[in-house]
Amino acid sequence: MKYKELANTGEKLSVIGLGCMGMSAAYGTADDVESVATLNYALDLGINFWDTADIYGNGTNEELISKVLVPNRDKIFIATKFGFRIRGNGDVFVGGETYVDASPKWMKEAVEKSLKRLKIETIDLYYAHRVDPNVPIEETVGAMSELVKEGKVRYLGLSEATPDDLKRACAVHPIAALQSEYSLLTRDVEKEILPLTKALGITFVPFSPLSRGLITNKLDVSSLTSNDFRANLPRYQGEHLDNNQKLTAAFAEYAESKSCTPAQLAIAWVMAQSDNIIPIPGTKRRKYLEENAGAVEVTLTAKDLENIEAIVRMFPNIGPRYSARENKFVKK
Repeated sequence: MKYKELANTGEKLSVIGLGCMGMSAAYGTADDVESVATLNYALDLGINFWDTADIYGNGTNEELISKVLVPNRDKIFIATKFGFRIRGNGDVFVGGETYVDASPKWMKEAVEKSLKRLKIETIDLYYAHRVDPNVPIEETVGAMSELVKEGKVRYLGLSEATPDDLKRACAVHPIAALQSEYSLLTRDVEKEILPLTKALGITFVPFSPLSRGLITNKLDVSSLTSNDFRANLPRYQGEHLDNNQKLTAAFAEYAESKSCTPAQLAIAWVMAQSDNIIPIPGTKRRKYLEENAGAVEVTLTAKDLENIEAIVRMFPNIGPRYSARENKFVKK
């Protein structure tokens, strides 16, 4: 594994992190035994940057991670988030009535609950999962900065923030990381967010760099179950799905010419876009974790990047990343 600095903190993080959401939520049935084995294998592979959130599995993901985190606390840089809440039954992806609450009042309660579930005294990186439209970003970040002073949190981050949000947040307290979706199929951040994070010295943390499994060319969409939220996303349906299956087949051919897998090529492509990027591909299986980690050995030339762009342009009908249900939580 290779390592790079988180923002200007001096912290050395693996250049590929681990997104833990799918171990407990969103992607079908959980397998805690395999997930714990995957977490332990991440340590063997040198992957020290782990990402979770209080909403993943309604807290069960943090509890699961604690089983490996606690006995290996000095080896893991743990990131978690607050801001999503649920009314009624279900979870943030299936069945629940979800809303954003990034108020100082909720944050103070949420951080205590996360610390208890993780069974640690200090969270390394604490994100506001979304910018609350009803709370000025200055208030949210100001309250989060108090957690740093209290020793409950070391560094602050934002997720899916706009450029204006990010600038205003930085005026209150240093922001170490900004997390947003970014992959070959989701490119919104390229216009403003990615160059802004670089200019501000902030690490950009792409989630879903494998386009929620689409780009791997391994996903059998017909096998998606009712508790897999991808089944309801536009890219997995109709004409968009037909387009994306053709795209990923062509991308897989190019990966083969590079002697790597599509997943490795996709992660390498993301990392090649800027030197301040640390992607966090998610998985709950050791075999995929090992495959993803292999992306650090893939070197892309300028010609490779041109050829990959040409493949994407051939199949433009990718479709939106979210349905209306999820998209309402992305601030424009």
